[in-house]
Amino acid sequence: MRDPSHLFPHDRLLRPVIGLIPEFIRPNHLTILRFLLTPVVLWLLLIERYEYGVPLFLIATLTDALDGTLARIRKQITEWGTFYDPLADKMLIGSVLLLIVIQHINPWIAAALILVELLLIIGGWYRRQRGRIKSANIWGKVKMLLQVIGVSMLLISLMFGVDLFVDLSQGTLILAILFAVISLLTYSL
Repeated sequence: MRDPSHLFPHDRLLRPVIGLIPEFIRPNHLTILRFLLTPVVLWLLLIERYEYGVPLFLIATLTDALDGTLARIRKQITEWGTFYDPLADKMLIGSVLLLIVIQHINPWIAAALILVELLLIIGGWYRRQRGRIKSANIWGKVKMLLQVIGVSMLLISLMFGVDLFVDLSQGTLILAILFAVISLLTYSL
């Protein structure tokens, strides 16, 4: 089992940013912020206000990287955060996949990603019920990064009308499916 306080490579990159975050802000605060930002992001994307929705989506995804890094660097890992941080991620990315990817790329890609995300949530809940809390692994981190990149490219193409990004987004999301399955096999089962 992976030590949850062991730093990931991106933690070292984000260490200078963590130094700018006031001490009173805890990692769980960022997770809660992501829960709160998700419906706002969805509303803005739904009404096609991409000039606001895309930057807010990127800010929400940044809180994902920051909360885990903050928890590991400041030694503030909690059982609550270990469970709800990935749930907040899945709610953000899953809802945007439902709203945007189904419409603009391919419903099967979105469905496959959402199915694996649901299985990850169920697996995490099952492990939690058995008292076996497990922190994210590198496969899940790569999956999330690929999902964020794929969705971001699609949102940027919608915002600026750049069709090239649609194909790149689709390819990136297909790759994310592969990493999602690996994450499922190594994390939840």
